[in-house]
Amino acid sequence: MLNRVWGGFFLLSGLAALMQWYGGNDAIFATLIEQVMSMAKLAVEIAIGLAGIMALWMGLLKIAEHSGLTDKLARWLSPLLHRLMPEVPKGDPAFGAITMNLSANVLGLDNAATPMGLRAMKALQRLNPTPDTASNAQILFLVLNTSSVTLFPIAVLLYRAQQGAANPAEVFVPILLATTASTLAGLLCVAAVQRINLLNRVVLLWAAAIVGLLMALLATVAGYSAQQLQGFSVFWGNAALCAFIGIILASGYWRGVAVFDRFVEGAKEGFHTTVSIAPYLLAMLVAIGALRGSGALELFLGGIRSVVLVLGWDGRFVDALPTALMKPFSGSGARAMMLETMSSHGVDSFAGRLAALFQGSTETTFYVLAVYFGGVGIRHTRHAIPCGLAADLAGILAAIAVAYWFFG
Repeated sequence: MLNRVWGGFFLLSGLAALMQWYGGNDAIFATLIEQVMSMAKLAVEIAIGLAGIMALWMGLLKIAEHSGLTDKLARWLSPLLHRLMPEVPKGDPAFGAITMNLSANVLGLDNAATPMGLRAMKALQRLNPTPDTASNAQILFLVLNTSSVTLFPIAVLLYRAQQGAANPAEVFVPILLATTASTLAGLLCVAAVQRINLLNRVVLLWAAAIVGLLMALLATVAGYSAQQLQGFSVFWGNAALCAFIGIILASGYWRGVAVFDRFVEGAKEGFHTTVSIAPYLLAMLVAIGALRGSGALELFLGGIRSVVLVLGWDGRFVDALPTALMKPFSGSGARAMMLETMSSHGVDSFAGRLAALFQGSTETTFYVLAVYFGGVGIRHTRHAIPCGLAADLAGILAAIAVAYWFFG
């Protein structure tokens, strides 16, 4: 899929450039090459910054793992996960692997979540009576991944900081609201198909707690101006990150973990992960640079914008749509689209902020499906794709609505 998408980008760029040259634009090829080179330079700058942040959070997660914090979280989540995945026995090791994966997703470390997700999928495959067909538990786990359960969008905040955002953490609360909508839509879709009983006491208590917190959050910010909303998001985003780091370190010291050694061990894994994804980031950014330089991207967005304006809608969200449209297919492609939007329109522009929301509130449905299911030999995916795409659509619509509320 990604090979076709990448090749298609260059094919469309070439055709668009030829059309412009035929129309009298002799500078089009120089513009195209300039954009490609500019995106290649940006890819290197982003990869260098990403290496540090990936190493930091992988190091902290390693401390959390050795201190038993993730095991405690797994035991805490086990009653809820067992109700949602009734075919998985209580206390099964799969819950620990699932918790590690969800922890990485909560931090917005999608690349770090992949190896943990594979571990969890293999643990669930042990319980699968039909190895070539996805079980109910595997489908729910996959949809939870594709709905992007993101509480701390670390990578998105890093990209915004690198692009010079005045307050990188101002997207914290908007992403939280959008990803909640995405996760809720995915869970309800799977529950409806699998006929999961969501009216039991444990699920209702968790739902009541989450809804209560969200209602309290909405009630708090209901009367805020746009400037107050952004200030609220900046403060609580940074405060939550500081608290999270403090809890991990305190847990490590309390349990006698060699925190420095474990941090370095995890940081090494983080650097290796960054090195492995840097070529993908470079490939996608130069392809998108070609699209922008040839005028093909603007032509595509212009067509959508015309339809939107005919319908009488506010068309500012259109400039950020490439990130949303790419995200179900490729995480690196969507990341590159987001960075290109920030670079072209400004990181603090409406489009730049909305692209960050798209990146943080939806996930790479087809990529996750191919990697996770392919890794355990599953060929029949059943209802995984429609439920995953339903979660993506809910996240996109919620991100647009929240963006107009906070930044409109």
